[in-house]
Amino acid sequence: MRAEQPVGTRGSLKWIQRAVERRPDLLSLDGLGPVQWLSPLREDGFAEYRDAAFLERIGCGRLKDELAGFWPARGPQWDALGRAGETVVLVEAKAHLREVLSPASQASPASREKINLAFATVKRELKVRDGANWAEVFFQYANRLAHLWFLRNSGVEAKLVFVDFLHDIEMGGPENPAEWEAVYLAADYALGLPRRHVLERHVHHLFPDVRELA
Repeated sequence: MRAEQPVGTRGSLKWIQRAVERRPDLLSLDGLGPVQWLSPLREDGFAEYRDAAFLERIGCGRLKDELAGFWPARGPQWDALGRAGETVVLVEAKAHLREVLSPASQASPASREKINLAFATVKRELKVRDGANWAEVFFQYANRLAHLWFLRNSGVEAKLVFVDFLHDIEMGGPENPAEWEAVYLAADYALGLPRRHVLERHVHHLFPDVRELA
């Protein structure tokens, strides 16, 4: 699915569009090299992508059947997508802490069953603590981790980047990275993630200051 977006006027939609268009240097990862941003782009209607369309956008359309078997339709809609050589970059952008506190899955019973099966596989690989219900707490965070695992398990060199903006006063956002780090530590604990797991070095956090984008 390709979903065109309006020009962002506030919050993370505004800032991720501006960062990709005007200041891609704020989205660079150490040691990764230049990223070719594939979305959101003005000439593409600032579109965001999900499901088979997101795979096509990153050049991995061959995996669409495998993704359909792994996850139901209407999966994560990525705030930004890019490639750095052979490395795929998946972005989830946030401007205030409440955005991390996503509600439980609202999927139908059939879709919920597929989601739980996918989570069970990923949790086993990550050695997650027993009893952690990923469909109920921090569901958005959990499903992004699951899709990172899916790509990497399919042979794709992929990175998941949480772009956590600072100083978005209008949205009441954090002023320093420590506030973001604290909420993600809480999310990791609630999801039962161990301190070390197989995806850890492929998950990154960036903290751009919106005052550099104003």
